Amino acid sequence: MNLTWLEDFLALAASGNFSRAAEERASSQPAFSRRIRGLEDWLGVELFDRSSQPATLTQAGEWFRGVAEDLLKRVARLPGDARRIRDADAQALRIAATHALSFTFLPQWLRHLESSAPLGQVRLMSDVLARCEALMQQGQVQFVLSHAHAKAPGALDVDGYRATCVGGDVLVPVSQPDAGGKPRHALSDDEPAAVLQYTDESGLGRILRAVLGRRFDRGHVAFTAHAASVLRTMALDGRGLAWLPETLVRDDLALGRLVPAAGEEWNVPLEVRLYREREPLGPVAEAFWRSATGDARDARA
Repeated sequence: MNLTWLEDFLALAASGNFSRAAEERASSQPAFSRRIRGLEDWLGVELFDRSSQPATLTQAGEWFRGVAEDLLKRVARLPGDARRIRDADAQALRIAATHALSFTFLPQWLRHLESSAPLGQVRLMSDVLARCEALMQQGQVQFVLSHAHAKAPGALDVDGYRATCVGGDVLVPVSQPDAGGKPRHALSDDEPAAVLQYTDESGLGRILRAVLGRRFDRGHVAFTAHAASVLRTMALDGRGLAWLPETLVRDDLALGRLVPAAGEEWNVPLEVRLYREREPLGPVAEAFWRSATGDARDARA
């Protein structure tokens, strides 16, 4: 059996249209049809009822769809599994963290953990949440550190992963103050505010949209970026208001460079979560997990 057959089968199962599925698989229809028939011959059963259009799955086809999806998921995990076996005795910790936490929470948190036991070498990859999640799914990192909220589950909030809450934060709407110390851009029913917004790749943007819903759309979008640090710079420049992690703008608020742009009912409480896979990670990584979760709350044991 060729793995290409599984991808062909799932493409056809989704639409039931041979021409459309062949186009999606960048194949001619005759070649595509031969591969589907080859899969059926190999299994010894017909997977599709071709007597009507679109073609429908037979009972065997319905069963095989779940099998094909599972097989492809297993194959996709093989490189990561191989790397985990290779790195089982590795001394370096591989952590992916979102941009905002890499600059604020992570350094102090690691320093706190090191006060109890040495961590050794740490390899940090800082990126948007979607990329951090992908690095974990591909087995390229052992841990992911990110902001999280119960109303905005992410790709790692599934049974294959464990998570523990290692800290807290708050998203606060802030703005540059005017000459009188009031927010230059404030959330108001009177007129729409200029909003500095996160991209769809941003985990913080995902959380804001899930928690605030339509309220998050109040105002007009003046600028979009995936990193909170970029939105902070634009807020300091007076371009609009932005929901920023309190850990990132604590000094700005204390010094009056930024001020709250709305009441506390617009604040969004956050968890700082550490994610890992359920499978054993090796002695060094397991020791780090035990240290990190010593006083932490396991969100999904």
